[in-house]
Amino acid sequence: RLLPNLIGMYLNLLVYFSPRKAGKVGFYLFCTPRRMVLKDHQHVFLDSAAKSSFYCDGTRIQVYRWGHGAKKVLFLHGWQSHTFRWKNYIESFSKEKFSVYAFDAPGHGHSRGKYLNLPIYSHVLETFLNLAGPMDAIVGHSLGSFAALYTLHRVEELPVKQLVITGTPGEVNEFFEFYQKMLGLSGRSVRAIRNAFMQNIQNYPEYFSAPKFAQSILIPGLIIHDKDDEETPYHHAIAIHRDWKGSTLITTSGLGHNLRSANVVKQVVDFITRQLETQASSPSQRDLVNKNIVQ
Repeated sequence: RLLPNLIGMYLNLLVYFSPRKAGKVGFYLFCTPRRMVLKDHQHVFLDSAAKSSFYCDGTRIQVYRWGHGAKKVLFLHGWQSHTFRWKNYIESFSKEKFSVYAFDAPGHGHSRGKYLNLPIYSHVLETFLNLAGPMDAIVGHSLGSFAALYTLHRVEELPVKQLVITGTPGEVNEFFEFYQKMLGLSGRSVRAIRNAFMQNIQNYPEYFSAPKFAQSILIPGLIIHDKDDEETPYHHAIAIHRDWKGSTLITTSGLGHNLRSANVVKQVVDFITRQLETQASSPSQRDLVNKNIVQ
């Protein structure tokens, strides 16, 4: 508790002398992940991929690819994570049938950068899709899921056939409220940081709502969430499923936020495979739209 208390005291004092600076410091602190150090066995797995990179707003983004198949799947990790978290999923796809992609978000893994928030993640995802071309599926976890929902809501014409989201947060405002309580921020400090949100991303935290974004998603989707998730409460999955008309909800128990189980991996792989087989035999209206965009 000592460090959060000290930071909160500093911001609560600074806001009296320079509200704008206090807001800026508080905003960027909210957007600063702790970069996790990769272990030797994680490097070994990541080194088995074909590596490349691209730049988004001057930040180099590390990209990995396994396989050379015609079907393309993209994995998006969450806050303070990296591509290795997808190892079991990636190894479950046929490398003859699939090309499996992943990238480390800014400030994570082997990508450059220091800051990450939902608009930054979304812009990186949009840039990658414009470079890599149509995706048969995107699979996200936690913030990666939220970023996928936001991006497909924001840019509806992106050529993605299906979406799988796991452990998805519901409201950015909940994280902001937790941040406020953790640091013990005063009302004056909160107002200054909220103003910095508006100045930097043109929206207040409560604008970013996963159920709201899900309302405009047209492609089929799978939602997996655990009832015992203490980081992203289960009721968010229910709300997202209610507002995403083409979604299927799978509820687990005892797996927590990370959802690390062979059964979950199988559910994801089976869903993607079945959906692709169905779409191949009977293309949807969204598929026809995507085809026109690509052409």
